Amino acid sequence: MLITRRRARTFAGAGLLVTAAMLATACQSSDDASARSGESSVSAKSEARGEAEAKSEAGKDTASASSAKSSDAKGKGTRDGVGSGADTGSGERGKVGQRCGANDISWSTRAESQAGGYILIIAKAKPGITCVLPAELPTVAFGSDGTEAGPAEQAVGQAITLGRGTTAYAGVNPKTTNENGGKELDSIIVGIGADDPNPVSLPVDTITVDRPIVTNWHTSAADAVPFDGTDQ
Repeated sequence: MLITRRRARTFAGAGLLVTAAMLATACQSSDDASARSGESSVSAKSEARGEAEAKSEAGKDTASASSAKSSDAKGKGTRDGVGSGADTGSGERGKVGQRCGANDISWSTRAESQAGGYILIIAKAKPGITCVLPAELPTVAFGSDGTEAGPAEQAVGQAITLGRGTTAYAGVNPKTTNENGGKELDSIIVGIGADDPNPVSLPVDTITVDRPIVTNWHTSAADAVPFDGTDQ
């Protein structure tokens, strides 16, 4: 009887140990599963965040590329629009739709007998160039002291676009006084307005300069006769 009780106690103790071991194993498995679940969740969140950041950077790169293309297109529009035109044959493009400079023009002069004698200035755009003569007097100067011609007309003319066969004319009367005297010269300086950085020197026959006048630009030589504005 005593032996039976001892065996029962032994079996009961062993059962308790087995139960405890099973509980410990179950708890550990649960903890491991939780840990793995937490790690998986953190990993998934990290991957999602990484993908979102990558997409954001890709979006920024795309926007930057688009902006660069837009800027480049604008720059090309500026370079190939106003300020550039047909190839001049030297690898450069001529100016289009902008104000003429004296170096954009092929110049010539001709002596005329009307109005007591005057100089007709003839202006043609160089090949491949289209530009605009502004609605203002050409600047015409004489001699080393830069004596400038005054207006021969009371009103300012219209702007003229040179190119495609259009020629402009201006008439210069170098002497409008009746007195003797004046400067004897054999060239004139012509610019497109007072701020032209590249005026040109044009040869003429020997002239006497005293209170000179100049007309506006005209598309007809007959309209460029420089009568004294006070006599009109």
